[in-house]
Amino acid sequence: MNMSGESLLVILVVGIAAGWLAGQIVQGTGLGLLGDLVVGVAGAFIASWILPQLGIYLGSGIVSAIINAAIGAIVLLLIIRLVRGRSRWGGRWSGGWRNRW
Repeated sequence: MNMSGESLLVILVVGIAAGWLAGQIVQGTGLGLLGDLVVGVAGAFIASWILPQLGIYLGSGIVSAIINAAIGAIVLLLIIRLVRGRSRWGGRWSGGWRNRW
């Protein structure tokens, strides 16, 4: 597979935009620019697998690619939040079990 510089640039822009948008929707993740890029690109792969399984097609173009990737990034951020636990984002267990005694 041969990838041009333009297609790589589009992937990076879509990844950053989708990761930033997902970070704004799922408050409290705070992954930074590189983290947003990784989450956005990974979210694009997740959404490209999940959305067709659900029968959802958003069309083509850069805006639909960003929305598609943002949906996948939101799913990924919610999974990260579940794996890390709620304490990191001020959930009901934010004090930790040591502070309960």
